Parts: sequence; C-alpha cells; structure tokens
Amino acid sequence: MYRTIFAVAAIFTAGIMFAPAQNSNTVTSAPVLVPDTTHQNDPLPDGVLAFDATLKSVDATEGDDFARFTFSFTNVTPNIVTVLNVHPSCGCTTAELPPVPWQLIPGTNGQMKLTVNLAGKTGTVFKTVDFSTDKGKKQLMLRINLTPPPAIVMTEEQKAAGIAASKLDRQAVFKGDCASCHVKKVEGKFGQELFKSTCAICHEAANRATMVPDLANLKVPTTEAFWRTWITYGKPGSLMPSFAKSEGGPLDDIQIASLAQYLNTIHPSQAPPVGN
Repeated sequence: MYRTIFAVAAIFTAGIMFAPAQNSNTVTSAPVLVPDTTHQNDPLPDGVLAFDATLKSVDATEGDDFARFTFSFTNVTPNIVTVLNVHPSCGCTTAELPPVPWQLIPGTNGQMKLTVNLAGKTGTVFKTVDFSTDKGKKQLMLRINLTPPPAIVMTEEQKAAGIAASKLDRQAVFKGDCASCHVKKVEGKFGQELFKSTCAICHEAANRATMVPDLANLKVPTTEAFWRTWITYGKPGSLMPSFAKSEGGPLDDIQIASLAQYLNTIHPSQAPPVGN
C-alpha cells in the first residue's frame, strides 16, 4: 500500500517537474536610436533646415547681466533630421534645447534659446554657436551691442543730501539708493573698467565736489601701495569710504589690486619721494 502511494506521488511530482511549458512570454526592448554622425562636421547643405536667421543682434547696456537670443528653424526635407549637439564658442554662452539626439520629423519647427553672460563685457561682442546635425553643421552668430549706461543727473538737493549722509557715515554710498551706482556695477570688473564704473562717478564728474580730490594732481608722493591703502581703508574724516569687503565695501582684494595698478599707471606721482 505504501509502495503504491509513493509511486503515485513520484509520478505526480515528475509530471510537475518535467511537464513542458504551455506558454512562453517574449520580452522585447524598444528600438534604440543610433544617429549617423559621419556628416556632423560637414557643412549643412542648403534646403535641410530653414533658419529664421543665422546672425542675430541685440542691444544691451553695460552692466546688464545677460543677453538672450532665440533661433527658430524648420525641417524642410522629406526625411528625419537629427540634431546631434550644440557647441557655443565659449563658456559664457549657454544653449537651451531638448535633449540630444533630437529628431525633427519633416515639417517640424524647432527653437533654440541662447543666453550670453555679459559680466565684464563692453563695446560690441561677437559669439558663435556650432549647430551640428546628422546632415551637417551650421554656424550661427550672435552680436551684442553694449552701450554705456546713461549718465545719472542729480539735483543739487540730492547732491547735498548725499554729502550730508557721507559726512555722518562714509559707507553710506554702499547703502540704500546709492548702492545702485556704487555697488551693483562692480561685479566682474577690474582695472580701467572698474574705475569707470565705480570711481569716475565722483573723481571725474563734470561738476566734481570741491572736497573730492583731482587724482591727477595730488600733492603727495603716490605708489601702487599708496593707492591700494586708500582704496582699501578710505580716509576717516573725509567722504572717501572703505572699498574693501573686509571694511564693509564692495571690492575683493583682486579688484583692489587691479585698481591700484591702473591708477599708478595713469596717474604717476606728481610729487618727489619724501626725503628728496
């Protein structure tokens, strides 16, 4: 009896273990796009992508943070065009577009946005962007026309109020409304550019206050160390503030050093060294 039960159990188990599968599930993966890169460095032929322009210009004011551009284009071929990569000419320019490779089906419109960091830039600035596809490469050009900011005209009452505030606190020029002229325009500037944006507003003003010295005609010997000390600490009892960040001003050590070097170059000492 027991042998019969064991035999039946063995047969049943064997059936489970060795019975062929009745169903099989096949797992398939999505096709992977492998773009053709053999022509990405060739010139893009005419009649592939119709751009709204290949050179764009914007006007900006010195001191602005960014310049922005938008290029639009259309795939005018009967085939898919794949955008492979976009390379601006320098790190100050960034591109915004869908992840690449980016497929443009026939008749599709696309856009690419570009942002140029304007810190430290003056005059007319040119940038390029290489736009590469599986059909070839197109170079786009950016032009930024930077103009100096308009001169700030202060009334006599405003000047008097500013002088009164500075007499009470030399660092007042870096606070409140005054900060728009004396703080916000120093970022990324050095040497001559920094002087024009920060110092000339007082020292080279058309109607310079009588208590503001003419830097070209100082009656004491000057050196690079002299200029660096004055810029860093200012002068107690005068309107000259401390420009160093460590003293509550807006400038770092490198900016101060660049200003001192520039001033020592354009305003050599007008007085003989002490002891001569």
